[in-house]
Amino acid sequence: MTRRIALDGIDNFRDFGDYAAGARRLRPGRLFRSGHTARASDTDLAKLADLGLAVVVDLRRAQEREREPARRWPGFAATVIDNDMPQEGLQEWEQFVAASDPTPGSVRDYMLGYYGKAPFEPRYLDLYRRYFQALVETEGAVLVHCAGGKDRTGILCALTHHAAGVGEADIVADYLLTNDMERFAARLPLVSQLTRERFGKTVSDETLLAVMGVQAEYLEVAFAAMRSRHGSVDGYLDQALGLDAGVREAIHERLLL
Repeated sequence: MTRRIALDGIDNFRDFGDYAAGARRLRPGRLFRSGHTARASDTDLAKLADLGLAVVVDLRRAQEREREPARRWPGFAATVIDNDMPQEGLQEWEQFVAASDPTPGSVRDYMLGYYGKAPFEPRYLDLYRRYFQALVETEGAVLVHCAGGKDRTGILCALTHHAAGVGEADIVADYLLTNDMERFAARLPLVSQLTRERFGKTVSDETLLAVMGVQAEYLEVAFAAMRSRHGSVDGYLDQALGLDAGVREAIHERLLL
């Protein structure tokens, strides 16, 4: 299937269903992921409306949502999952950029630290729990997004795959689909401009490409942190998020063919 869906103003939009999950398979057309929708064109919104989205999970912080409010289509009736909880345990990206002159190496170090802590951040635990509960209760499609649709979104989509029984190789392969060099080249001028406007500094193209991309080791660090605290990723899903056997089975019935 074609996972990437080209839209005018929504970056990194794709279907993360239709993977083998043991003897079954994730349904296509039910699970979508992307960057934010603030710059969506009217044509984009019409396409989103046609997807039958019943739940939209916005993983951005309150100030991000205020700075770039999500656009909605006429008649929008999806449940929106977000929260305004403070992000207490993580250095915010804006603070990192403002306080340093980022390089590809420092971006990597920042991301490794971020991925090791994010799964335990109270703000994300709240969002993750409500998201998985929505998977049990919702018949329509779901869109998960943050700002760029790669890190916060990437962790939650990988957890969704794991909970559904998708194999590790496919989990990592789907995560790495963010690394689309043609898309990066098209977006690089805009990302560079926004960085100058927001932070008053010029960041090298090499560094911005590191920011825009993901590495398999990032996701490995997140999963390793879950195993360290909870014994396994399944233990994390059960103990931290409340996904016991009954909830997992309900999610399977909802998502799997």
